[in-house]
Amino acid sequence: MLKESEIKELEQLCLENRRNVLSMVYTAKSGHIGGSLSACELMTVLFHKCMKNAVQGELSEDYRTRDRFVLSKGHVSPVYYSILAQLGFIPKEELLSFRKLGTRLQGHPSLWCPGIEVATGSLGQGLSMGCGIAIALKLDKISSHVFVMLGDGEIQEGNVWEAFMQAPHRHLDNLVAIIDRNRLQIDGSTEDIKPLDNLADKLKAFNWEVIEINGHNIPEIYDAIERAKQASKPVAIIANTIKGKGVSFMENNAGWHGKAPSKEDYERAMAELND
Repeated sequence: MLKESEIKELEQLCLENRRNVLSMVYTAKSGHIGGSLSACELMTVLFHKCMKNAVQGELSEDYRTRDRFVLSKGHVSPVYYSILAQLGFIPKEELLSFRKLGTRLQGHPSLWCPGIEVATGSLGQGLSMGCGIAIALKLDKISSHVFVMLGDGEIQEGNVWEAFMQAPHRHLDNLVAIIDRNRLQIDGSTEDIKPLDNLADKLKAFNWEVIEINGHNIPEIYDAIERAKQASKPVAIIANTIKGKGVSFMENNAGWHGKAPSKEDYERAMAELND
């Protein structure tokens, strides 16, 4: 259980990450805001409290035993980079080089950036990568976990369901899929485009343990991840979130999936986050 002081600290880190996401996408005039904001609490709690991950500025000294992370929905790289800067993998001042020519901070994660496990961005492939890493860890008798962040629109891809079948078959109790269930994708509502509900029942039918949470509630996120680490089968955490969370005019608006804010939008959004 998290202490009240830890919750407050994580709330401040999330606020910093939201500001950084806005500044990065605004400066680049390109990038994905909506999904970065919806995944903010999930990734902040995971990296800062639940993963065996960071030694300031580099991967854990015991490279073999650290946890692994795959950002399958690679377009939300802004929040990923912001967290890596908080952890000391990259300088915070480098964040504003996002998507600029020659930067290490590409629009989708690349291995040029310290702390990145795999290059991602072609949707639907991350869970298969996670399965492969989890199998390798078991073969090497390493007790680390693999965490894969997926978008809900992304899991309409067939390759994801092959991985959902593979993980229980290979007894991958070291694999945790975190699904950012914000119910919006680039074309609109997930339920209008290709319905996913009842998602929990579908995953249980594939023999996954399923935990459903409020993806913006920090204690719920922490408890779910810690519970998942103790499971005897693969775990899917369905995190119900709000696309664009934290900025009123971006919330639940598919139009902010991959649009950069104007100067007026940016100032309005930052005013809300600074209020």
